[in-house]
Amino acid sequence: MCLIITIVMLILSIQNLINGYYNMGVLQLIIALGFALMLWRNIQITRCERDGNCEGCRLPSWLSKWFKKKEK
Repeated sequence: MCLIITIVMLILSIQNLINGYYNMGVLQLIIALGFALMLWRNIQITRCERDGNCEGCRLPSWLSKWFKKKEK
């Protein structure tokens, strides 16, 4: 899902920037980058869980704080 939203927002952003709608284009670019970061984080966590060795694939702490799961 993150991949699809990232691609769609990136395409819309490029189209809006070409057509001169800079505010909308920049906003969509920021949204696309946010979803790309979430996708990258999910891939890294999946690799860590699958391999069982999270020593080499630690995520930056600032990124983990942004996308932290809420604990109940």
